[in-house]
Amino acid sequence: MQIIRLIEGQPATDIDVWTRIDDGEPLPEYAPTMVSLARWRSGRNDLVRRNVAVGVRLASHETLEGLAGDLERLDLIALDFPNLNDGRHFTTARLLRERHGYRGEIRATGQVLRDQLFAMARCGFDSFDLQAHQSAESAREAFSEISVVFQPAADGRTAAHAIRTGGAGAHFSAS
Repeated sequence: MQIIRLIEGQPATDIDVWTRIDDGEPLPEYAPTMVSLARWRSGRNDLVRRNVAVGVRLASHETLEGLAGDLERLDLIALDFPNLNDGRHFTTARLLRERHGYRGEIRATGQVLRDQLFAMARCGFDSFDLQAHQSAESAREAFSEISVVFQPAADGRTAAHAIRTGGAGAHFSAS
């Protein structure tokens, strides 16, 4: 699968190095491994003992509850968007970055629409699964189409109002 990854804020097409393991499947010996939240909870100790990068997939109905204490052990958190009407994980990404200080990779999976890429990046996502029919070039272009933002977000960009008033309220703080 092809992904778009933000590298120093710039979108780049990349190859996915993560192996997605379904519940019940054996773990690969050396590949970076992405498992479900249920598998992480049931096999956490075994997954941590391996000297391989580990990521967790959260379905749209799953929250960070019970996972916050393990964030330092996770290199990737993949947040699934099952359809275009379900935006719950926009909030999850912001919570990961702003409240929990998560510095690992946050990936958008599932119904990741071109029109939402810029907003997803502002919320803290830094990689995006592309579906087979999606153009990587078009997806990369989506990140440069908006030059002024109106609300503070996890990306730390200065909002238009703050620029106009000399900096008051320039950045969002989740504390």
